[in-house]
Amino acid sequence: MKISILDDYFDTVRTLKCFGKLAGHDVKIWNDHVQDVDGLAERLGDTEALVLIRERTQIRAPLLERLPKLKLISQRSVYPHIDIDACTKLGIVVSSDQHADTPSYATAEFTWALVLAAARSIPQQVASLKAGQWQIGVGQTLRGKTLGIYGYGRIGAVVAGYGNAFGMQVLVWARDQALAKARADGYATAASKAEFFEQCDVLSLHMRLVPATRGIVTADDLARMKPTAILVNTSRAPLIAPNALVNALHAGRPGMAAVDVFEKEPLRDPGDPLLLMRNVVATPHIGYVTRDEYELQFTDIFDQIVAYAAGTPTNVVNPDVMGKRR
Repeated sequence: MKISILDDYFDTVRTLKCFGKLAGHDVKIWNDHVQDVDGLAERLGDTEALVLIRERTQIRAPLLERLPKLKLISQRSVYPHIDIDACTKLGIVVSSDQHADTPSYATAEFTWALVLAAARSIPQQVASLKAGQWQIGVGQTLRGKTLGIYGYGRIGAVVAGYGNAFGMQVLVWARDQALAKARADGYATAASKAEFFEQCDVLSLHMRLVPATRGIVTADDLARMKPTAILVNTSRAPLIAPNALVNALHAGRPGMAAVDVFEKEPLRDPGDPLLLMRNVVATPHIGYVTRDEYELQFTDIFDQIVAYAAGTPTNVVNPDVMGKRR
């Protein structure tokens, strides 16, 4: 099959052990980011299997309709960036392993790195030192503080464990089933969403972005937070209502944020409000970007291609396509 891999920024994929699974296939790897439909249509005109790295590129009907040879889109995790209905209509199989029972330790570890960086203003202190200055402020100790986990799933549960190891009081808010799991794991749960936002010293978001969770964190929620609190988001930016976080930080509740995700990615505007605020630690969506995590993800992605080539597609998220696939 002719396979295209998009957005491999550092040309990492070909160096992975699992890349050998594609031996015998014609593979083209693109290292830059292009979202323009004309540009993508030209690049992918002969592509039969398209590999996506998470949600870096939007794959919508205007592009899909110009890719007559495309038979398979293979990726891992959720797929809000893919027009599934258009794929089904056009006979394109979408395979995506949801790995619901596999924690992303890379993201969990990075979440904790952001918690520490924000609590101790590490990036700001480093910048001060490099600028010829000395200490610029006083940080916060985490021990004894309340760590809020909003969404107790495969990542949130791991972060809760990190907080517990640091001597924090873990408080969880989530769906009923997840709350029951958190209680079974020995963690306290909030009586209400309002109480949750009021009590947390560090509040970390760990939910998938689906229609039900888009904008689930409102301006009113943020206004309930302590002026000393830290909001951490390594999940998805649209979990927070548009502009709500910037406005809340200007208002002083919460007092600080650490974010790895943005409304538009890749973010290349140095004038973005979040990048200009001294009370924000910002990173370019690198929570999952480790060689170990790539090896796990691309093993699944390439296995899906091998299965399709063998005539037995796996992890098909649009099963209605099976009777009319290309």
